[in-house]
Amino acid sequence: MYLLDTNTIIYFFKGLGNVAEKLLSKSPQEIAIPSITLYELEVGIAKSNNPQKRKQQLNSFLSYIEVFSFTSKEAKAAASIRAQLEKIGTPIGVYDTLIAGIALSSNSTLVTHNTKEFKSVQNLTIEDWF
Repeated sequence: MYLLDTNTIIYFFKGLGNVAEKLLSKSPQEIAIPSITLYELEVGIAKSNNPQKRKQQLNSFLSYIEVFSFTSKEAKAAASIRAQLEKIGTPIGVYDTLIAGIALSSNSTLVTHNTKEFKSVQNLTIEDWF
């Protein structure tokens, strides 16, 4: 399963990099987004100059893929990640920690252009489609 980070979806909508080509080469059943990414996208839409258009784009995209929830399983994984990274002095952002927890608990490959942020998370598989 490929779990898309916020920046990957934004690049897809903007036609940047190789994201559209890579995404369209996958089956929709192989693609999901974390609920945290959905939150970040919704905040961006609410602040955008054209929220109706952006909301329509997002809703269309969401009709093809799954949204992975943040439950107790993901919370435990994220807490472990946070504690581990703090111990070695390389904590990452809170939302990214939650996203990494969802990716690890679902055994998904996280697709992000923010590889620098996520590379310190042990056992997390990352791909950059940009």
